Amino acid sequence: MSPLAEASNVTKTFGGFTAVKDVNLRVEPGEIVGLLGANGAGKTTLIKMLLGLTRATSGSVALFGQPPSRQTRSRLGYVPQGLGLYDDLTTAENMAFTAKVFNEAKNVPLPEEIARYAGDLIGSMSLGAQRRVAFAQALSHQPDLLILDEPTSGVDPLGRARLWETIADAADAGAGVLVTTHYMEEAGECGRLVIMADGVVVAAGTASDIIGSSQATVVEADSWAAAFSRCEAAGLAVALAGRGLRVPGVDPAKVRLALGDLPGARVRQVPATLEERFFELVDAGG
Repeated sequence: MSPLAEASNVTKTFGGFTAVKDVNLRVEPGEIVGLLGANGAGKTTLIKMLLGLTRATSGSVALFGQPPSRQTRSRLGYVPQGLGLYDDLTTAENMAFTAKVFNEAKNVPLPEEIARYAGDLIGSMSLGAQRRVAFAQALSHQPDLLILDEPTSGVDPLGRARLWETIADAADAGAGVLVTTHYMEEAGECGRLVIMADGVVVAAGTASDIIGSSQATVVEADSWAAAFSRCEAAGLAVALAGRGLRVPGVDPAKVRLALGDLPGARVRQVPATLEERFFELVDAGG
């Protein structure tokens, strides 16, 4: 069976600027693939190539084993960063428009999570509410593939949890999902991750694969503020974690040297978190 979506050695250039370089990506039925990267990493450009909204400079893309087309796009649900909603239409009118586009029944009741917004103009609603409508719109025709570009940005934690329940339900029902997110706790909900930096893939696999043997050094001291200052003065990338400190990707001996004779300082090494490994990869650029 062909992947639902696939990019093979895809490159996209704009004049002398390379936005995406030699990227490979696939989405299979029933899996959630997280596409991670800082702003400008090339995530949205890659998604637009998968959708056929922009042509690849080289390499190939396919939806359901075929070049992107109106027919293949009819089998997917897409939530862009701009949401794709009409501000001067109500929620009900936006949903009715989508039903017409996909030849679905017009009088299907609105999903419970957006029914209370039925008569509200999209332009008058909060960003979180707009995102819930866009998500419901993308799912309304029961697509085989979901492509979601930052679908939970601006949504409160409870709303994000509910959206992720819906994403998991769609995958459990056999749909493939490609989702971009800046939230590392959401990345942990994905079965497989692809991390991009400066247009290239710097890591791919499960969260455990990506973390691998990466370590972080944990510092505990009588004065966390003093420990923080000494690490920072030594040029170490240090972060506060409770009343302790974490210094990812740095040997404990180097941290001890930075701390010097600080009273009560205790140093130990622990596995890195996904977030720490992500920033290490992005900073290194591969």
